[in-house]
Amino acid sequence: MKYQGVLKKMITELQDEVQYYLDMEEDFLNMNQLLSKNIEIQFEGYQCLCCGEAKKIYRQGYCYDCFYTSASVGDWIMKPELSKAHLDIEDRDLAYEKKAQLQPHIVYLAVSSNLKVGVTRKTQVPTRWIDQGATAAIEVVEVPNRYLAGIAEVALKSFVSDKTSWQKMLKNEIVSVDLVEEREKLKVYLPEEVKPYFSETTKKITEIHYPVIHYPKKVKSLNIEKENSYSGRLVGVKGQYLLFEGGTVFNVRNNEGYKVSISIF
Repeated sequence: MKYQGVLKKMITELQDEVQYYLDMEEDFLNMNQLLSKNIEIQFEGYQCLCCGEAKKIYRQGYCYDCFYTSASVGDWIMKPELSKAHLDIEDRDLAYEKKAQLQPHIVYLAVSSNLKVGVTRKTQVPTRWIDQGATAAIEVVEVPNRYLAGIAEVALKSFVSDKTSWQKMLKNEIVSVDLVEEREKLKVYLPEEVKPYFSETTKKITEIHYPVIHYPKKVKSLNIEKENSYSGRLVGVKGQYLLFEGGTVFNVRNNEGYKVSISIF
């Protein structure tokens, strides 16, 4: 069976085991159901997720021009502390930035490979944690805008990493952490304007389990643009990665905007 489409990050659903869905335009593939099956991925070209044109993808599924003009990929996306919509200051499109930035955001601790701190819109919980391959996560604070979340993250990452080792995450080499205890220890480092949003009663830990038959001992990232095609037996899905037998892994999100065909045997 063969499917064609433009890659976008997999849709996820938190259940006892995360359910993964790949949107292939006319079909949704439930990747959980494809475990143990042989899958061939064929690179066929590009389609910018912003303008829709067949331009070479630059970053995050966007062509070069769209990456440097679209409001949805401003610097404040990767660096929330640069958000300025709360000051009525425009970066690229103030109306868009107000809608995106002036809404509840969560600063969280997660265990993916190591303990890490991060920021996400409240509406993206637990999607953000799943996309990072976290096995557990806890909210630190809920704040009313992205700027406050950003300055909280900056303060906390002096004590906790804001990065994940994707190799260790995919090999399931994960540290053991008491998230409630770490949350309590870190609250003193929150900026003064963020401390009022810290809740002493919010101690719920979200645990996340992934559909993986077995984890690889070594991992090799697949560059589908360079290889042009790849075929292998699917043995797991974690974060936004497809895990194949033998240790080859494919980051779906890093390949957004790539036109592919997928065959299942």
